[in-house]
Amino acid sequence: MSLLNLPIRAHRPWRDVTLPTMDVCAIIASLALVTTVKGDVISDAVLLPGLIATVLFLLLGRAVGLHQQSGDESVDREICCLALTWLLTVIGMFGLLLMVGPSETLSVRMLARWFLITPALMGVCRMAMRIFGNGVFRQGIGTRRVAIAGLNDLGRQAEKNLRNDNTLGWDFVGYYDARKVARDEESVNDHKLIGDLEKMVEDARDGEIDTILITIPMRAEERIREILDKLRDSTVSVYLIPNFFVFEMLHSSLKSIGGLPAVSIFESPLRSIDGIGKRLMDLSLATIGLLIVAAPMLCIAIAIKLTSKGPVIFRQRRYGLNGAEINVWKFRSMTTCDNGTAIKQATKGDSRITPLGAFLRKTSLDELPQLFNVLFGTMSLVGPRPHAAAHNEFYRGQIRGYMLRHKVKPGITGLAQVSGCRGETDTLDKMQRRVDFDHQYIRFWSLWLDAKILVRTVLIVWRQPEAY
Repeated sequence: MSLLNLPIRAHRPWRDVTLPTMDVCAIIASLALVTTVKGDVISDAVLLPGLIATVLFLLLGRAVGLHQQSGDESVDREICCLALTWLLTVIGMFGLLLMVGPSETLSVRMLARWFLITPALMGVCRMAMRIFGNGVFRQGIGTRRVAIAGLNDLGRQAEKNLRNDNTLGWDFVGYYDARKVARDEESVNDHKLIGDLEKMVEDARDGEIDTILITIPMRAEERIREILDKLRDSTVSVYLIPNFFVFEMLHSSLKSIGGLPAVSIFESPLRSIDGIGKRLMDLSLATIGLLIVAAPMLCIAIAIKLTSKGPVIFRQRRYGLNGAEINVWKFRSMTTCDNGTAIKQATKGDSRITPLGAFLRKTSLDELPQLFNVLFGTMSLVGPRPHAAAHNEFYRGQIRGYMLRHKVKPGITGLAQVSGCRGETDTLDKMQRRVDFDHQYIRFWSLWLDAKILVRTVLIVWRQPEAY
């Protein structure tokens, strides 16, 4: 049978059973708690909403991907998945209550308490499971002895990841490598070289190793085949780690495409639950922000109209998600509204900047109308800053990977801006530095990173000498 015809199934860890079970117990236990505190009896009429919520939660959790995670996701992503799944469950429950009418057994106050206690209990259970798992592995219970075939940069990175992740339960024992050159004595001593690849096969057959990670470069295909053939005569588990890092991956993840495993090289991190979580964050914070700054924005609009000729709002063509053209809104701060194929960047002491515009640009108040861009979905609160379309067309031919910054929505603020990359980009190196920060943001994106960038923006927006 051809390899392409073989079914490739994802590994189902014990978490896939434990986590749903704990979540179901949390839903029922929290319902029983609020019922008991009220002094009522846990009857069938009480349990029925709990069972309905359980079914909804499990179905929605599967759609969101809550219970299909591998276990090495960040804590904030797990929290977002959990919160979103329970929020959708609550919305579904309210919809059912509206159709069937209010319950005599469960009052609105009891339901509110139940809806608030349940996610908290789920979070406590998951945290306890993480702590318990880490403690068990630290005691050496249930751990696996892992060796790495290939003392190279990828092997060292694999070792670092193994040592930094206690949730894997893997005990690193050392390296096996057949090469006699390109390794100095200090490097060998620092990384515990056990022996050559023949020694590795022998130790695997003797049961000295439980798992082998092969980090030999993919160009050595014949050597890898030879090693795998010899390891068939053992019970060791073997993982092949390809050296895809040489491609400078933007956001990598392992996917299954038509039953075949594939590694993404250039991909957006905002797929599925992540994109929904970021969008909900944008909508809520942008709405709150507009309510807070509505009066100041009105005052700014009046001041612009009274102090200079031209429109209050300046709409400039820029590139958005996936390179699509969008109109970005700003308070007009110049006497001109350049929006053509050639746009001159603002410079220090630029004669086009109005006196009021200089203050608005210095304090970033000219960016406030972009909160409407966020509400309309063309921008995000945090992301790579959108450049004028003319600048995009110029720099995409000058900087490698420039257009990859459009794998996410542009933002009102971004990692580059809070890292000192504001103002004029009069040299290619300055723009390259911005793009490097944009790539770093996409590569390591999380809601927690967005929150930190927003806080840093508020703290430094008033004291940036680069802004003019």
